[in-house]
Amino acid sequence: MGLLESAITGRKGRNSHAHVVAELGSAIVAGRIAEGSLLPGDSELSARFGVSRTVLREAMKTLAAKRLVEPKAKVGTRVVDRAMWNFFDADVLGWRCDSGLDFEFIEHLAEMRIALEPAAAAAAARRATNDDIVQLYAIAARFDDLHHTPETIAKVDLEFHLAIARMSGNPFMRSASAIVEAALAISFQLSSPAASQEKIDEVASNHLRIAHAIASRDADKAVQAMRHVIDVGKSRIRASIASSSIPSLEGTEIRSLR
Repeated sequence: MGLLESAITGRKGRNSHAHVVAELGSAIVAGRIAEGSLLPGDSELSARFGVSRTVLREAMKTLAAKRLVEPKAKVGTRVVDRAMWNFFDADVLGWRCDSGLDFEFIEHLAEMRIALEPAAAAAAARRATNDDIVQLYAIAARFDDLHHTPETIAKVDLEFHLAIARMSGNPFMRSASAIVEAALAISFQLSSPAASQEKIDEVASNHLRIAHAIASRDADKAVQAMRHVIDVGKSRIRASIASSSIPSLEGTEIRSLR
């Protein structure tokens, strides 16, 4: 069995371009197609996927934009080293999550949240409109629900954090939303606060504190409140893993919250 046959299914999806991108992209990120290796030629790939060369070329352009592959004249299309991949891209990040988790990856996501979200909360405290604040309070109020499932409370949490990114007025904050979604998906799947009323109350209170700080235009308090929420989530994951004696998270599959 060759490189391509062992790495992907080759089954044609409804959208040929999207299918080729997803099959090759996920195989690269999961390591089923090795870094530095050359992909098969256009003829072989076109036959394998049952798509035209035009569709294949567009798919390769998409993968190149994600920094997963690099075409070179007279050489072929080579898989780029992992250090160059664009992990801000939602697809790349999603494929990375689906390929299996490890502690280092979770820590890296938490570090990025700490770097980005407190700053977004501070900016929101300075720039949010009155309508923005009303909307944020409305989202925060939905945390307080005895009937929450892990899925429903995770979706409220994502909506809350994405609202703050938008309220920050900084397009770079909004563009980093894939990191927030991935981190929350991992957090709520491994250890959801929906497990108890006490934890739901804690989450509701902590997020309301962020809303209050933004509403009062206090950037420093907004930063502190956001950092606290991120730290609590990280601690909840660590406690859950320690209590269940999970030696590795490899193979854990994370689905999008949207």
